[in-house]
Order: sequence, then structure tokens, then C-alpha cells
Amino acid sequence: MSTTDAVTFWDGVHAARPAADDPRPNVRLTEVVTGLPPGDALDLGCGNGGDALWLAGQGWHVTAVDISAVAVERLAALARSSGLDDRVTTARHDLHGSFPQGRFDLICAHYLHTPFDLDRATVLRSAAHALRPGGRLLVVDHGSTAPWSWNQDPDVRFPSPHEVAAGIDLPAATWTVERADTPRRIATGPGGRSAEVTDHVLLIRRTA
Repeated sequence: MSTTDAVTFWDGVHAARPAADDPRPNVRLTEVVTGLPPGDALDLGCGNGGDALWLAGQGWHVTAVDISAVAVERLAALARSSGLDDRVTTARHDLHGSFPQGRFDLICAHYLHTPFDLDRATVLRSAAHALRPGGRLLVVDHGSTAPWSWNQDPDVRFPSPHEVAAGIDLPAATWTVERADTPRRIATGPGGRSAEVTDHVLLIRRTA
């Protein structure tokens, strides 16, 4: 499938959802980042912008990218209305073809899943190399299918955090896996529907 197909698909996903006035950050982000000193962050696949806005509110300078122009434009408008546009930079970016420039203290990739071609291992490896020493890469993947997910394939397989780390294949002398687990939580989806879901959490720190 082409990049045009991917853009059309994700623009459609976001356009079909009402624009969020106050999007919430992902739980795994807040539990990992709370207490860390603010720096430069990169949000890969920013979606409705809850993570980027929360980070900016904590004092981080955030570069937020998404393949969907709808998502990026909505986030830019929210940052302006929240007085956070000096800390949030948005850009439409297709990770299938390139990776954002810069060096970062935190890079987060929440639920970076797509039905289109995307070499995730290469994207996440590029992210690890874009970290400053001491910086962290947080990868949170689906470990189960929520009732409201766009992907309801009953045969879908969810690689474990350790499998994801093995696929990225980073030298242990430079990067350390700080966390690799599969916690459960009660999530709330569109329309207030709730369900128990499993997250696959991988946290990698650049040590040198």
C-alpha cells in the first residue's frame, strides 16, 4: 500500500473522531516521566496530542509528529489555545520514509501500530540513536485488542517487550533496558466504554 493510502487512512481515523478539547496523556508516560528533569522530547505518532501537551505542561520542549495532518493541525490548535505553543512544535511526518532531526532526552512511541508498511525496528533504532546520553526511549505497545480498536483481527499477535528490544538490537554497552513488562489497566474508549487492556512497556536508556 502506498504512502497516500496511509495518509488517507489515518486522516480518516482522526477526522471520524470528535476533536478532543482536553486530551489525556497515556498512563505509562506519566508514570515513567514524573520526576524526571524536563528536557527535549520527541513524540512519535502524537495522535490527539495528550502526551505532547502533558509533557509541555511539565516543562518539556516537545516535537510532536504524526502521519495525519488532521492530528497535527488539531494538536497545534490545542497548543495555541493552551498557551503551550512555545513548547510544542508539530509536524506531519511519515516515519516510513524518514526520521525527525534533532537530539532528545525523551522519545516516546505509544501504540505505533499501522496496517501499512512500517519497519518499526528501524524507526525505533533511529529513535535510540537520537537520544542524548542519559536519555530514554519509551515504547508502549498494545498487548491486547480493545473493543474500540481499529484492528479487530482475531489472529493478531502482540510481540513481547523483550522481543521488541531484540528486534531493535542495540549494543548493551550503549543502551540499557530499564523496564520490559506487561501491566494491565482499565481503559476508557470512545463514548465512555471501558475495558481491561494489556500494555507492553519497553523503556530503554542511553548510557553512553
